[in-house]
Amino acid sequence: MAKEMEKIMVTGSVGQIGSELTMALRKKFGNDNVLATGHKTPPSPELRDSGPFEFINVAKIETVEEVVKKYDIDTIYHLSAILSAVGEKNPQLAWDVNMNGTYNILEVAREREMTRIFVPSSIAAFGPETPLDNTPQETILRPRTMYGVTKVAGELLCDYYVKRFNLDVRGCRYPGIISYETLPGGGTTDYAVAIYFEAVKNKKYTCFVREDTRLPMMYMPDCLKAAIDLMEADFSRLKHHSDFNVTAMSFSAGELAADIKKHIPEFVCEYAPDFRQEIADSWPNSLDDSAAREEWGWKPSYDLAAMTEDMLKVLKQRHANGTLNY
Repeated sequence: MAKEMEKIMVTGSVGQIGSELTMALRKKFGNDNVLATGHKTPPSPELRDSGPFEFINVAKIETVEEVVKKYDIDTIYHLSAILSAVGEKNPQLAWDVNMNGTYNILEVAREREMTRIFVPSSIAAFGPETPLDNTPQETILRPRTMYGVTKVAGELLCDYYVKRFNLDVRGCRYPGIISYETLPGGGTTDYAVAIYFEAVKNKKYTCFVREDTRLPMMYMPDCLKAAIDLMEADFSRLKHHSDFNVTAMSFSAGELAADIKKHIPEFVCEYAPDFRQEIADSWPNSLDDSAAREEWGWKPSYDLAAMTEDMLKVLKQRHANGTLNY
């Protein structure tokens, strides 16, 4: 059984995954034991007021070292990243944050002999030459985005630190993540979040990928579960470390719209593909996550129908209360 983590730091804690992971970790390990960090003030009062927060720039190692020392951090969930769509608009920034930031986190962890580090990867690590259906754990990694390039390099760098320095680094290749808490942050799968908000608010959505675009996805509760379950797995059982395929479901944009329409019959979805379509076309339709299932017991809880029901229930309630901010 994994040792209980004592002092945890989450980078990118204001982002889509980081904001909810921080709260989940605080609930599990205690508010004062989980430090949230980022480059901007948390908009959520709950996140801001429930525990410590510090400003850092992961691309500047001295800011990382300062807070790690101040809070005696022994475990890091490194969520800071420039995502795919934003990264294509500013590839230099994506490299600086994603690569130099990850290197800095690993170096600080190595120097302080930390307990465990979580560095997520992404389906952006794959490319057009990768098998699209049931994409294998071991496969061709030739991405066409700077985000994808940094994720492949990040996987290799993390595995290097495991083998070279015996640092316990773990990570998984996340598919598109869907949540009602935090708005999309510049990724190619943002449509799968925005469509729910627009369906509730305006009964209409214009999707930036084609109707037949199929991608692997995951609901936020499963995303958080994957991170925590992987971090608590017995290290001796892990044959892989920083590159586990994980998935929960795959569906097309049209199938997603149809599922929403079951709950909101008047909902209309139109399609106007933009530059993100080419990115989506280079990513898998579905993933083989058998390695994660075998090595640390990964098992998702939500499919498309269950996710849609839960998303719309929450968003409809917020809309009725006048608290649906989008």
